[in-house]
Amino acid sequence: MSEQNIPVTRGPRGSRKPRKTSKWTYVLVVLMFLFVCFSYYAYQIVYTPNVENKGEPVYVLIPNGATYEQAMDSIDSKKVIIDRLSLRFMAKLMDYPELVKPGRYELKDGMTNYKLIAKLRSGDQDPVKLTYTNVRLKKDLAQKLSTFINASPAKIDSLLNSPAYTQKLGFDTTTILTMFIPNTYEMYWTTSAEDMMERMKKEYDNFWTEERKAKAQDVGLSQKEVSILASIVQAEQSVHADERPRIAGVYLNRLKRNMALQADPTVVFATGDFTIRRVLNVHLKTNSPYNTYLNKGLPPGPINLPSITSINAVLNPEEHEYLYFCAKEDFSGYHAFAVTEAEHRRNAQRFHAAMNQRNIMR
Repeated sequence: MSEQNIPVTRGPRGSRKPRKTSKWTYVLVVLMFLFVCFSYYAYQIVYTPNVENKGEPVYVLIPNGATYEQAMDSIDSKKVIIDRLSLRFMAKLMDYPELVKPGRYELKDGMTNYKLIAKLRSGDQDPVKLTYTNVRLKKDLAQKLSTFINASPAKIDSLLNSPAYTQKLGFDTTTILTMFIPNTYEMYWTTSAEDMMERMKKEYDNFWTEERKAKAQDVGLSQKEVSILASIVQAEQSVHADERPRIAGVYLNRLKRNMALQADPTVVFATGDFTIRRVLNVHLKTNSPYNTYLNKGLPPGPINLPSITSINAVLNPEEHEYLYFCAKEDFSGYHAFAVTEAEHRRNAQRFHAAMNQRNIMR
Protein backbone atom coordinates (compact mmCIF):
# COMPACT_ATOMS: atom_id res chain seq x y z
CA MET A 1 0.00 0.00 0.00
CA SER A 2 1.36 3.32 -0.89
CA GLU A 3 1.88 6.09 1.63
CA GLN A 4 -0.60 8.24 -0.19
CA ASN A 5 -3.39 5.85 0.75
CA ILE A 6 -2.56 5.63 4.46
CA PRO A 7 -5.47 7.29 6.37
CA VAL A 8 -4.72 10.23 8.68
CA THR A 9 -5.91 9.74 12.23
CA ARG A 10 -7.93 12.71 13.65
CA GLY A 11 -9.78 13.25 16.81
CA PRO A 12 -13.38 14.19 17.11
CA ARG A 13 -14.61 16.51 14.41
CA GLY A 14 -13.37 20.07 14.91
CA SER A 15 -11.18 19.39 18.00
CA ARG A 16 -7.59 20.55 18.42
CA LYS A 17 -4.82 19.54 20.77
CA PRO A 18 -4.53 21.96 23.85
CA ARG A 19 -1.86 24.59 23.50
CA LYS A 20 0.65 25.34 26.19
CA THR A 21 0.03 28.67 28.14
CA SER A 22 2.59 31.24 27.16
CA LYS A 23 4.90 32.52 29.91
CA TRP A 24 4.01 36.03 28.84
CA THR A 25 0.44 35.39 29.88
CA TYR A 26 1.62 34.67 33.40
CA VAL A 27 3.68 37.83 33.38
CA LEU A 28 0.69 39.84 32.19
CA VAL A 29 -1.52 38.43 34.93
CA VAL A 30 1.07 39.22 37.59
CA LEU A 31 1.51 42.73 36.27
CA MET A 32 -2.25 43.29 36.26
CA PHE A 33 -2.44 42.01 39.82
CA LEU A 34 0.36 44.30 40.90
CA PHE A 35 -1.27 47.21 39.11
CA VAL A 36 -4.54 46.59 40.93
CA CYS A 37 -2.76 46.33 44.27
CA PHE A 38 -0.76 49.47 43.62
CA SER A 39 -3.85 51.35 42.46
CA TYR A 40 -5.71 50.32 45.57
CA TYR A 41 -2.80 51.35 47.82
CA ALA A 42 -2.46 54.63 45.93
CA TYR A 43 -6.16 55.24 46.44
CA GLN A 44 -5.75 54.47 50.12
CA ILE A 45 -2.83 56.87 50.43
CA VAL A 46 -4.63 59.73 48.71
CA TYR A 47 -8.30 59.43 49.62
CA THR A 48 -8.62 57.34 52.79
CA PRO A 49 -9.07 59.31 56.04
CA ASN A 50 -5.79 59.30 57.95
CA VAL A 51 -6.51 61.64 60.88
CA GLU A 52 -8.36 60.42 63.93
CA ASN A 53 -8.69 62.88 66.81
CA LYS A 54 -11.99 61.65 68.32
CA GLY A 55 -13.70 64.97 67.72
CA GLU A 56 -11.25 67.00 69.80
CA PRO A 57 -9.67 70.00 68.01
CA VAL A 58 -5.97 69.35 67.46
CA TYR A 59 -3.53 71.95 66.16
CA VAL A 60 0.07 71.66 65.04
CA LEU A 61 2.47 74.61 65.23
CA ILE A 62 5.18 74.83 62.61
CA PRO A 63 7.61 77.66 63.44
CA ASN A 64 9.56 79.83 61.04
CA GLY A 65 12.51 78.02 59.51
CA ALA A 66 11.21 74.54 60.36
CA THR A 67 12.58 71.73 58.18
CA TYR A 68 10.47 68.98 56.64
CA GLU A 69 11.54 66.50 59.31
CA GLN A 70 10.76 68.98 62.08
CA ALA A 71 7.32 69.61 60.60
CA MET A 72 6.56 65.90 60.34
CA ASP A 73 7.84 65.31 63.88
CA SER A 74 5.50 68.03 65.11
CA ILE A 75 2.59 66.29 63.39
CA ASP A 76 3.63 62.87 64.71
CA SER A 77 3.77 64.22 68.26
CA LYS A 78 0.02 64.92 68.16
CA LYS A 79 -0.59 61.14 67.86
CA VAL A 80 -3.62 61.52 65.60
CA ILE A 81 -2.12 60.15 62.35
CA ILE A 82 -3.27 56.60 61.65
CA ASP A 83 -0.62 55.67 59.04
CA ARG A 84 2.46 57.85 59.36
CA LEU A 85 4.30 56.09 56.52
CA SER A 86 1.56 56.84 54.00
CA LEU A 87 1.50 60.48 55.10
CA ARG A 88 5.21 60.84 54.48
CA PHE A 89 4.86 59.08 51.12
CA MET A 90 2.14 61.54 50.12
CA ALA A 91 4.26 64.44 51.34
CA LYS A 92 7.14 63.38 49.11
CA LEU A 93 4.83 62.97 46.11
CA MET A 94 3.52 66.50 46.62
CA ASP A 95 6.99 68.03 47.09
CA TYR A 96 6.16 69.14 50.63
CA PRO A 97 9.81 68.85 51.81
CA GLU A 98 10.60 71.88 49.62
CA LEU A 99 7.41 73.77 50.49
CA VAL A 100 7.26 73.78 54.32
CA LYS A 101 5.46 76.91 55.55
CA PRO A 102 5.14 78.12 59.13
CA GLY A 103 1.77 78.40 60.80
CA ARG A 104 -0.89 76.94 63.04
CA TYR A 105 -2.85 74.20 61.32
CA GLU A 106 -5.84 72.22 62.51
CA LEU A 107 -5.65 68.44 62.06
CA LYS A 108 -9.33 67.75 61.44
CA ASP A 109 -10.89 64.40 62.14
CA GLY A 110 -11.22 62.33 58.95
CA MET A 111 -8.76 64.43 56.97
CA THR A 112 -7.02 62.56 54.13
CA ASN A 113 -3.31 62.66 53.41
CA TYR A 114 -3.92 64.72 50.28
CA LYS A 115 -6.01 67.35 52.06
CA LEU A 116 -3.59 67.58 54.96
CA ILE A 117 -0.47 67.97 52.83
CA ALA A 118 -2.25 70.38 50.47
CA LYS A 119 -3.18 72.52 53.48
CA LEU A 120 0.33 72.48 54.88
CA ARG A 121 2.18 73.21 51.64
CA SER A 122 -0.16 76.09 50.73
CA GLY A 123 0.28 77.74 54.13
CA ASP A 124 -3.51 77.75 54.66
CA GLN A 125 -3.22 78.10 58.41
CA ASP A 126 -6.12 78.40 60.83
CA PRO A 127 -6.52 81.68 62.73
CA VAL A 128 -6.25 81.81 66.49
CA LYS A 129 -8.86 83.55 68.65
CA LEU A 130 -6.89 86.03 70.72
CA THR A 131 -8.42 87.06 74.05
CA TYR A 132 -7.04 88.67 77.19
CA THR A 133 -8.84 89.24 80.47
CA ASN A 134 -7.92 89.55 84.14
CA VAL A 135 -4.72 91.42 83.35
CA ARG A 136 -3.16 93.97 85.72
CA LEU A 137 0.45 94.35 84.65
CA LYS A 138 2.26 94.71 81.34
CA LYS A 139 4.32 91.61 81.99
CA ASP A 140 1.11 89.63 82.53
CA LEU A 141 -0.31 90.91 79.24
CA ALA A 142 2.92 90.05 77.41
CA GLN A 143 2.82 86.53 78.81
CA LYS A 144 -0.80 86.03 77.81
CA LEU A 145 -0.41 87.44 74.29
CA SER A 146 2.63 85.25 73.63
CA THR A 147 0.44 82.16 73.93
CA PHE A 148 -1.53 83.25 70.86
CA ILE A 149 1.16 84.46 68.47
CA ASN A 150 4.69 83.42 67.57
CA ALA A 151 6.38 86.05 69.72
CA SER A 152 8.14 85.71 73.06
CA PRO A 153 6.88 87.44 76.21
CA ALA A 154 10.18 89.33 76.34
CA LYS A 155 9.69 90.72 72.84
CA ILE A 156 6.15 91.91 73.56
CA ASP A 157 7.16 93.33 76.92
CA SER A 158 10.01 95.26 75.31
CA LEU A 159 7.54 96.96 72.97
CA LEU A 160 5.16 97.81 75.81
CA ASN A 161 8.04 99.40 77.72
CA SER A 162 9.61 101.26 74.79
CA PRO A 163 8.97 105.04 75.04
CA ALA A 164 9.73 105.53 71.34
CA TYR A 165 7.50 102.69 70.17
CA THR A 166 4.53 103.47 72.43
CA GLN A 167 4.74 107.14 71.45
CA LYS A 168 4.48 106.13 67.80
CA LEU A 169 1.16 104.49 68.65
CA GLY A 170 -0.06 107.56 70.52
CA PHE A 171 0.56 106.40 74.09
CA ASP A 172 3.33 106.25 76.66
CA THR A 173 4.64 103.28 78.60
CA THR A 174 2.13 103.96 81.38
CA THR A 175 -1.02 104.43 79.32
CA ILE A 176 -0.22 101.83 76.62
CA LEU A 177 -2.47 99.29 78.36
CA THR A 178 -5.50 101.47 77.61
CA MET A 179 -4.97 100.61 73.94
CA PHE A 180 -6.02 97.02 74.60
CA ILE A 181 -9.80 96.67 74.53
CA PRO A 182 -10.69 93.18 75.86
CA ASN A 183 -12.51 91.29 73.15
CA THR A 184 -11.98 88.29 70.90
CA TYR A 185 -9.81 88.93 67.86
CA GLU A 186 -8.82 86.56 65.07
CA MET A 187 -5.26 86.60 63.82
CA TYR A 188 -2.66 84.15 62.62
CA TRP A 189 -0.16 82.50 64.93
CA THR A 190 2.66 83.72 62.68
CA THR A 191 1.73 87.35 63.45
CA SER A 192 4.75 89.25 64.74
CA ALA A 193 4.74 91.27 67.95
CA GLU A 194 4.83 94.52 65.97
CA ASP A 195 1.97 93.48 63.71
CA MET A 196 -0.07 92.44 66.72
CA MET A 197 0.46 95.84 68.35
CA GLU A 198 -0.57 97.64 65.17
CA ARG A 199 -3.67 95.44 64.94
CA MET A 200 -4.63 96.34 68.51
CA LYS A 201 -4.20 100.04 67.67
CA LYS A 202 -6.61 99.63 64.74
CA GLU A 203 -9.11 97.86 66.98
CA TYR A 204 -8.74 100.67 69.53
CA ASP A 205 -9.43 103.29 66.87
CA ASN A 206 -12.45 101.32 65.64
CA PHE A 207 -13.80 101.04 69.18
CA TRP A 208 -13.61 104.77 69.80
CA THR A 209 -16.41 105.86 67.53
CA GLU A 210 -17.46 109.48 67.26
CA GLU A 211 -20.35 108.70 69.58
CA ARG A 212 -18.06 107.34 72.29
CA LYS A 213 -15.67 110.26 71.87
CA ALA A 214 -18.57 112.67 72.35
CA LYS A 215 -19.66 110.87 75.50
CA ALA A 216 -16.11 111.04 76.87
CA GLN A 217 -16.17 114.79 76.39
CA ASP A 218 -19.54 114.97 78.14
CA VAL A 219 -18.10 113.37 81.28
CA GLY A 220 -14.99 115.53 81.03
CA LEU A 221 -12.45 112.80 80.35
CA SER A 222 -10.06 111.87 77.57
CA GLN A 223 -10.23 108.42 75.98
CA LYS A 224 -7.31 107.20 78.07
CA GLU A 225 -8.83 108.66 81.25
CA VAL A 226 -12.09 106.87 80.54
CA SER A 227 -10.22 103.55 80.46
CA ILE A 228 -8.28 104.40 83.63
CA LEU A 229 -11.46 105.22 85.54
CA ALA A 230 -13.17 102.16 84.04
CA SER A 231 -10.38 99.97 85.41
CA ILE A 232 -11.12 101.30 88.91
CA VAL A 233 -14.86 100.82 88.46
CA GLN A 234 -14.29 97.25 87.33
CA ALA A 235 -12.03 96.51 90.29
CA GLU A 236 -14.67 97.86 92.65
CA GLN A 237 -17.46 95.83 91.06
CA SER A 238 -16.27 92.70 89.31
CA VAL A 239 -19.38 90.65 90.08
CA HIS A 240 -22.49 92.72 89.36
CA ALA A 241 -21.98 94.70 86.15
CA ASP A 242 -25.36 96.39 86.58
CA GLU A 243 -23.94 98.46 89.47
CA ARG A 244 -20.96 99.81 87.55
CA PRO A 245 -22.74 102.92 86.13
CA ARG A 246 -23.65 103.95 89.69
CA ILE A 247 -20.07 103.49 90.91
CA ALA A 248 -18.81 105.43 87.90
CA GLY A 249 -21.20 108.22 88.86
CA VAL A 250 -19.70 108.36 92.37
CA TYR A 251 -16.16 108.77 91.09
CA LEU A 252 -17.18 111.35 88.51
CA ASN A 253 -18.94 113.33 91.26
CA ARG A 254 -15.77 113.27 93.33
CA LEU A 255 -13.60 114.34 90.38
CA LYS A 256 -15.93 117.28 89.71
CA ARG A 257 -15.61 118.35 93.35
CA ASN A 258 -11.81 117.94 93.32
CA MET A 259 -12.07 115.25 95.98
CA ALA A 260 -9.58 112.39 96.22
CA LEU A 261 -11.08 109.25 94.73
CA GLN A 262 -10.00 107.16 97.74
CA ALA A 263 -10.44 103.94 95.76
CA ASP A 264 -9.25 100.88 97.66
CA PRO A 265 -8.32 98.94 94.50
CA THR A 266 -5.77 101.61 93.62
CA VAL A 267 -4.14 101.12 97.01
CA VAL A 268 -3.94 97.37 96.45
CA PHE A 269 -2.37 98.02 93.05
CA ALA A 270 0.09 100.45 94.62
CA THR A 271 1.23 97.85 97.16
CA GLY A 272 1.66 95.20 94.49
CA ASP A 273 0.11 92.63 96.85
CA PHE A 274 -2.99 91.42 95.05
CA THR A 275 -3.89 88.97 97.81
CA ILE A 276 -5.06 91.82 100.08
CA ARG A 277 -8.75 91.45 100.88
CA ARG A 278 -8.99 94.14 103.53
CA VAL A 279 -7.32 97.53 103.05
CA LEU A 280 -5.86 98.74 106.34
CA ASN A 281 -4.43 102.11 107.42
CA VAL A 282 -0.91 100.84 106.84
CA HIS A 283 -1.79 100.22 103.20
CA LEU A 284 -3.23 103.71 102.79
CA LYS A 285 0.22 105.16 103.48
CA THR A 286 1.80 103.42 100.47
CA ASN A 287 3.80 106.03 98.57
CA SER A 288 2.77 105.59 94.95
CA PRO A 289 1.18 107.74 92.23
CA TYR A 290 -1.48 105.01 92.03
CA ASN A 291 -2.58 105.57 95.65
CA THR A 292 -5.72 107.70 95.25
CA TYR A 293 -5.87 108.30 98.99
CA LEU A 294 -2.63 110.30 98.83
CA ASN A 295 -3.10 111.76 95.35
CA LYS A 296 -6.08 113.58 93.91
CA GLY A 297 -7.36 112.81 90.44
CA LEU A 298 -6.88 109.69 88.39
CA PRO A 299 -3.80 107.47 88.65
CA PRO A 300 -1.33 107.70 85.75
CA GLY A 301 -2.47 104.43 84.19
CA PRO A 302 -5.09 101.69 84.43
CA ILE A 303 -4.96 99.15 87.25
CA ASN A 304 -6.34 96.43 84.97
CA LEU A 305 -7.70 96.03 81.47
CA PRO A 306 -11.31 97.19 81.81
CA SER A 307 -14.00 95.38 79.87
CA ILE A 308 -16.21 97.11 77.33
CA THR A 309 -19.01 96.95 79.91
CA SER A 310 -16.88 98.93 82.38
CA ILE A 311 -15.87 101.49 79.75
CA ASN A 312 -19.49 101.96 78.76
CA ALA A 313 -20.40 102.41 82.43
CA VAL A 314 -18.06 105.42 82.59
CA LEU A 315 -19.39 106.78 79.31
CA ASN A 316 -22.98 106.29 80.50
CA PRO A 317 -22.82 106.93 84.26
CA GLU A 318 -25.83 107.00 86.53
CA GLU A 319 -26.64 110.56 87.54
CA HIS A 320 -27.02 110.95 91.30
CA GLU A 321 -25.58 112.82 94.30
CA TYR A 322 -23.67 109.94 95.89
CA LEU A 323 -20.10 110.64 96.96
CA TYR A 324 -19.37 107.49 98.96
CA PHE A 325 -19.94 103.76 98.85
CA CYS A 326 -18.74 100.63 100.60
CA ALA A 327 -19.50 96.94 100.37
CA LYS A 328 -22.73 95.76 101.94
CA GLU A 329 -22.45 93.77 105.11
CA ASP A 330 -24.39 90.86 103.59
CA PHE A 331 -21.41 90.11 101.31
CA SER A 332 -23.73 90.00 98.31
CA GLY A 333 -21.20 91.82 96.19
CA TYR A 334 -23.34 94.94 96.03
CA HIS A 335 -22.57 98.27 97.70
CA ALA A 336 -24.25 100.71 100.08
CA PHE A 337 -24.14 104.26 98.69
CA ALA A 338 -24.20 107.51 100.65
CA VAL A 339 -24.37 111.24 100.01
CA THR A 340 -22.85 112.36 103.31
CA GLU A 341 -19.71 111.21 105.07
CA ALA A 342 -21.66 110.50 108.26
CA GLU A 343 -23.98 108.13 106.44
CA HIS A 344 -21.00 106.49 104.78
CA ARG A 345 -19.31 105.90 108.14
CA ARG A 346 -22.37 104.08 109.44
CA ASN A 347 -22.38 101.87 106.33
CA ALA A 348 -18.67 101.21 106.71
CA GLN A 349 -19.02 100.32 110.40
CA ARG A 350 -21.63 97.71 109.58
CA PHE A 351 -19.41 96.20 106.93
CA HIS A 352 -16.29 96.17 109.16
CA ALA A 353 -18.27 94.52 111.94
CA ALA A 354 -19.30 91.79 109.52
CA MET A 355 -15.67 91.40 108.41
CA ASN A 356 -14.51 91.08 112.02
CA GLN A 357 -17.21 88.53 112.73
CA ARG A 358 -15.92 86.43 109.84
CA ASN A 359 -12.34 87.01 110.98
CA ILE A 360 -11.29 88.41 107.60
CA MET A 361 -7.99 90.15 108.26
CA ARG A 362 -6.66 90.54 104.74
